[in-house]
Amino acid sequence: MVTNTIVTDTFAEGIETEITTMVLTLWYGEKQALKDISIDIPKNSITAFIGPSGCGKSTFLRCFNRMNDLIKTCRIEGEVLIGGENVYESGVDVVELRKRIGMVFQKPNPFPMSIYENIAYGPRIHGEKNKGKLNVIVEETLRAAALWDEVSDRLNSPALDLSGGQQQRLCIARTLAVKPEIILLDEPCSALDPISTSKIEDLLMDLKKDYTIIIVTHNMQQAARVSDHTAYFLLGELLEFGETRQIFEMPRQKSTEDYITGRFG
Repeated sequence: MVTNTIVTDTFAEGIETEITTMVLTLWYGEKQALKDISIDIPKNSITAFIGPSGCGKSTFLRCFNRMNDLIKTCRIEGEVLIGGENVYESGVDVVELRKRIGMVFQKPNPFPMSIYENIAYGPRIHGEKNKGKLNVIVEETLRAAALWDEVSDRLNSPALDLSGGQQQRLCIARTLAVKPEIILLDEPCSALDPISTSKIEDLLMDLKKDYTIIIVTHNMQQAARVSDHTAYFLLGELLEFGETRQIFEMPRQKSTEDYITGRFG
């Protein structure tokens, strides 16, 4: 196995960096799950994390909003810079950080309440009590998630009555309602049918003009379709990172090519 890390080519002119990690290393107890990962993730674009199961891509994703803090045996070294601030510095408000960095999980997880209340919940928690403003937030975010036309006449219906694809778009809308800067998605389409998957992909491509999006996916076609940049992970290492077209058409690492072409993984 090739062990040297490939960091991104220089971004095209005008592309800003949103997230920088510097020699990020993570352990679960005695097991090292991430090894010296340094990467610059561009702003207002979609970055895909690919690699075989257990390679560290979801673990790395959860470093950005400190979700790994919830695992008692987890220990992290290195830096994660967002807006120039190391999010692992003491004194960082983790609640505020998770407001800035929304997350959508593999299985849709709407709250057991109405469609309206799913969206209004976050803004309320962060202090918004005005009914008129909440109504605007609900409509705007459902429109942004391409769901308004499908649910506008049943906002008080249970969110759990929606289809799986609609529930996932509702979860994206719920994330947008607290006005994040970054959206993390951990295999958001793995439980969805092809039509729902296509709607989610179209939505992500529309949202990237306003948000930085990072998606973990096992679906190579999905990574090729939606992402601007792709990072390939293997055994806790970042082996290759660059523009998606370059990664899929001219990978520098043999193991990247083998994974993309289905020879392993």
